[in-house]
Amino acid sequence: MSSVRKIANSVGVSVATVSRALNNHPDVSAETRQRVLEAARSTGYNPSVGKRPTNVIGLVYPTGPVQAGYGDFDSLMLSGVVRGANEQRFDVTIINLDRDKDEFESYTQFFHRKGVRGVVIRALEATSVLASEIAAEGFPSIMIADRSEDPRVNFVDSESKSTSRKAVEHLIDIGHKRIALAIHNVQDSDHQDREDGYCQALAEAGLERDEDLTVRAPAGPEGGAMMLDHLLQHEDPPTAIFFTNPLSTVGALHRCLQLGVRVPKDLSVIGFDDGDVRLRTFPNFTAVCQDAQGLGLEAARWLTRSLTGNAHHSCRELHRTTLNVHGSTSLCPITGVRLMAGNQIVRQV
Repeated sequence: MSSVRKIANSVGVSVATVSRALNNHPDVSAETRQRVLEAARSTGYNPSVGKRPTNVIGLVYPTGPVQAGYGDFDSLMLSGVVRGANEQRFDVTIINLDRDKDEFESYTQFFHRKGVRGVVIRALEATSVLASEIAAEGFPSIMIADRSEDPRVNFVDSESKSTSRKAVEHLIDIGHKRIALAIHNVQDSDHQDREDGYCQALAEAGLERDEDLTVRAPAGPEGGAMMLDHLLQHEDPPTAIFFTNPLSTVGALHRCLQLGVRVPKDLSVIGFDDGDVRLRTFPNFTAVCQDAQGLGLEAARWLTRSLTGNAHHSCRELHRTTLNVHGSTSLCPITGVRLMAGNQIVRQV
């Protein structure tokens, strides 16, 4: 209370106004809230969370939670986070930074106001910068599904470069030379891994990369269908495509059924999977697989253990991915397929 009084005196408002400002009450003007939060920041004051520490961690999204284009990843990750939190009897709340954080609040002030003791940060686009800013304040945190060179940032991520290389090598081994890359248009560390693996496999096989066989689009079924169309309209179309997102793979396979493109007889397809999507398509698709639930489990497990004094080290883990071969890849066809005007498929020698 003495700290609150000091803030009130320095700003020239009542203790009640300081309390309302710290709790983001709508009756406090933006100007007064800014002055109170700046005064609180300068004195290092952070509100206590109730009368006793809570057993709640936050799953933090930089913007709106759950993006449909990412498929099952978020639901599987959340399942893992909840399981990991349960081990230390913690609960989980979902936090939207873009919607709820006042621009004048520090992250620590914001998370205290939300009543959480630590946060799991869901990586989306430039989240590594956000993770660095939170880590710089010393608030307990760990980033999931991305990594950072900042030594203060804890993270759990998957390493998919080596398995992506194996996936493309699998295509090369069964005779394919015209291999395309259909990649998410947000180039985070995960998708950079997949592109690097693709490039490495081509280079080691002595195949020159054709930039016209790399296409980028938003993750999702529509993006997958659009990338497939674009690649098959090429004058010299690919005989195999590596899709780096689960739902893009699903969209491409569905588009093949619409067009009459026979997978894998006409075209081999390798995709990416976070769960068991590869087993729910026709044909089941060959995939680079990561364990989204395992990422969530390890992130929450480390965070809650560190909050209870049972983890004294930092966490910078890279989990392995695996290659699962199914029915969407086969020997390079003698004749390729090209998409012409009017959605007409032409088989070329």
